[in-house]
Amino acid sequence: MECSPGAEDDSLEYDIAVLPLHVLLGEAEYYDGVTVTPGAIFAWAESNKKAPKTSAPALEDAVELFRPYVEERREIVSFCIAEGMSSSGNIMRMAARELDAEKQIWVVDSANLSTGIGLMVIEAAIMAQNGSSAAQIVEKMEELKPRVRASFVVDTLMYLYRGGRCSGLSALAGGALKLHPKIIVSDGKMSPDKKYRGNMQRVVMDYTQDLESQLKTAEPDRVFITHSGCGREIVDAVRAYLESLHIFREILETTAGGVVSSHCGPGTLGVLFISRPD
Repeated sequence: MECSPGAEDDSLEYDIAVLPLHVLLGEAEYYDGVTVTPGAIFAWAESNKKAPKTSAPALEDAVELFRPYVEERREIVSFCIAEGMSSSGNIMRMAARELDAEKQIWVVDSANLSTGIGLMVIEAAIMAQNGSSAAQIVEKMEELKPRVRASFVVDTLMYLYRGGRCSGLSALAGGALKLHPKIIVSDGKMSPDKKYRGNMQRVVMDYTQDLESQLKTAEPDRVFITHSGCGREIVDAVRAYLESLHIFREILETTAGGVVSSHCGPGTLGVLFISRPD
């Protein structure tokens, strides 16, 4: 079983359980993807002119999620958001100790987020279905980790700016909040990269086309288009472009969860994939 906060829902096909993070809107606390949606988060943020806050899962929730698998004596490979961004991994390790199951539960620091984790989770689940042990899966994930390519462009910088999660934003001077930067996830951190201007449809297509050289060296199994509520025409244009490259066997579209949406805001879109080994 792969247990991943932030992984998208392929649970029925791949036997994946999800441990949701928490979203705090003022004094109210919600379970990401369970009791709150990105739309509700954006409405609250705009109404209150504040950044939503997020927190790691509760220890008791992690324990209760793991418990049935531990009792069945199954091995668990558990993926967490980059440990520099979240304490989820530590919560998972504490849950393993609570259950006296440290030899059954393997915690992988994804060094990533959202479908950057999801790409690894799917690869791990396929390995599990094919009979690989937890140790073999974890070894493979460590090899895959630096090859995950996760980036996105944002419609508004306000959420990242208010949340303070993206290092380097202070270097965007002057009209920074009118820019649409590409944000890359590398070594467990988010940082701004190329800056775009213009309407979001043009920005998203420029961003996607700028990835072409990387896409041509990607593993061909799958690519994710992940967004936080972009217009249908924007997502369809990205899909059509990716199809025109004739690289990927699967082009998967997912909607970002509440925690990612809390920090990136509405209109964010990313193209995520795994690169081939050098």
